Amino acid sequence: MTTNTGANVLAFDGRMGASGDMLLAALLDAGADPDALEPVEAALELEYRIDETVKCGIASTTVDVLLTGDGDSSGQGHEHGHGHDHDRGHDHSHEDHGDHGHDHADDDHEHDHNHDHVHAEGHGPHRSYQEVRDIVAEMDLPAAVEDDALAIFKRLGEAEASVHGESLEDIHFHEVGADDAIADIVGAAALVNDLEPDRIVTTPLATGGGTVGMSHGEYPVPTPAVVEIAQNADWSLRGGPVDRELLTPTGAAILAHFADGVEELPSLELEASGYGAGGYDLDPHPNVLRALVGKGEGSLVKDDIAVLETNLDDATPEVLGGLQETLVDAGARDVSILPATMKKSRPGHLVKVICKPEDRQRVARALAEETGTLGVRDAGATHRWIAKREFETVELELNGETYEVTVKIARDSDGEVYDVSAEYDDAKTVARETGLAIRDVIIQTETAAVGVL
Repeated sequence: MTTNTGANVLAFDGRMGASGDMLLAALLDAGADPDALEPVEAALELEYRIDETVKCGIASTTVDVLLTGDGDSSGQGHEHGHGHDHDRGHDHSHEDHGDHGHDHADDDHEHDHNHDHVHAEGHGPHRSYQEVRDIVAEMDLPAAVEDDALAIFKRLGEAEASVHGESLEDIHFHEVGADDAIADIVGAAALVNDLEPDRIVTTPLATGGGTVGMSHGEYPVPTPAVVEIAQNADWSLRGGPVDRELLTPTGAAILAHFADGVEELPSLELEASGYGAGGYDLDPHPNVLRALVGKGEGSLVKDDIAVLETNLDDATPEVLGGLQETLVDAGARDVSILPATMKKSRPGHLVKVICKPEDRQRVARALAEETGTLGVRDAGATHRWIAKREFETVELELNGETYEVTVKIARDSDGEVYDVSAEYDDAKTVARETGLAIRDVIIQTETAAVGVL
């Protein structure tokens, strides 16, 4: 059996909230390789300026996003003394930049800025959701980083659309569509990928308090977009401890995508830690986001999914029998067909389909076309917990002959084996050739597999 070496856990301490630049800084300080950010710098003509500061006696890392190209900085430059909050919200007006957010104010640390390097905050047009997707897709990113970044932007887009009563396709991002916010989101995805955690968790995230000025008026903290994102996140919110905006939409969306919620930090064999600084001096509270990296207990792996379902009262056995193959071809991961009692006590079926979130529309369309149903429900599931799965071939010596049977091995995030299952079709073939019962072949195969693991 595999030795239990512990799952790689990345844990965030959310007692002072989070923003995009704080997440970048905490991940870098905890050991992520800054070279992982190079594709973003090349694609957007910007630079991640990594620096150090001290917050209430804690040495911390800061990250500023600076333009290196010929971007238009008219009206967008920041005078000294203003914060550089890259992601304080979709609707926040530019004149509010010095009043709230997690920026690295110039009195916190010194920057050696070139004259041709300007802060990227707010630069770039208000882009549509599709325009942002196109920009990310054109970067030279690893597939996992691109998938994570696009999923985070979708969370932001859905939150913005809900707040404004618009569709996702029609929504235009405000500040989070600017280059600096794209840099925060894609950069965070790249750094998380570099650390390769098996699990990411966060304690309850502090929102701050008071009110914040936005382009549509004065709103209480947490802002509407943060509230929308938190409703679909696994973690919880906590007010305070100061009357400032501590949790920004970008920070919330990144953690909503990656992190499970925990009430307290888990037990870890600690390997590294890091502190990402915000811009405010909030004595006696150190305005930092802490990241911890270490070995924790093994667990199943979080897998983002969508669950689609529909009720059928007129589907033929032939149609139902072909759904598994048809829907899997469209992107389904699993298809279940359950007997159900419909209106007027008619017998029918409930079809439940598990798929990846990005495949839900294609799978729903295939389900409607195959069955003729007039509606497919999104059941609202966001993830499932699954084993790490691998397949191995076991050789069986039966009646002087050697037969091969495939077995499926289920492991937790530590690599610990907790289930071994022989593939039925292989076992059936061997049973036919040997005259043994299928059950006997399965038992012998699984026993042999356990003996060599």
